[in-house]
Amino acid sequence: MMDNLMLNNKIYLEGTCVSGLEFSHDMYGEGFYSFKIAVNRLSDVSDILPITVSERLLTELEIKEGLDLVIEGQLRSYNKFIDGSNRLILTVFARDIQPCIEKSKNPNQIFLNGYICKEPVYRTTPFGREISDILLAVNRPYNKSDYIPTISWGRNSRFCKSLRVGDNIKVWGRLQSRQYQKKIGESDTLTKTAYEVSISKLEYANPDDNVNQEIEFLEDIAE
Repeated sequence: MMDNLMLNNKIYLEGTCVSGLEFSHDMYGEGFYSFKIAVNRLSDVSDILPITVSERLLTELEIKEGLDLVIEGQLRSYNKFIDGSNRLILTVFARDIQPCIEKSKNPNQIFLNGYICKEPVYRTTPFGREISDILLAVNRPYNKSDYIPTISWGRNSRFCKSLRVGDNIKVWGRLQSRQYQKKIGESDTLTKTAYEVSISKLEYANPDDNVNQEIEFLEDIAE
């Protein structure tokens, strides 16, 4: 059962370290550290993504800015009390980390198998582009879950309108970072960063349990 839960959430990243190590937390005598990597998109934009890694994976590897890395692990979430309220924090939990010797064509890949835990939000842009937001609960061992925001486009987005809370779906895509402005006063704004999974493909995890079974779509992700 535990092995199956480990397969529900898999991420693969190739990127360049853009920050030094910072101590994150200690759990049962094991220290964990955080840093960030820049992962290139097909365009000139890079996603700046947070990584959490155990000290036990760093015995033969010095994390420093400019180092190219391959990271395999899981996308995790946790609640953190910030500015008087709880916020959902996302981080890539590294299970393996190595120097990147040769870069591939797909440096940012994620697979999730989870349950929709809020009604999907469907909207269109002023230019008529269809977008859907889904919050996905992905189970992990010891009766815990990670809550992961996702975004889809076009036909995938249109299909998301038919999804309901509790539906079990599989998604493939990439983890992206997005900056936004938050107003903190009459005239002041603060630049913040959000993380979400941009979906390139989705399907029901158990098609026989759903009315609509013809629902595997592929869609190019906008850069």
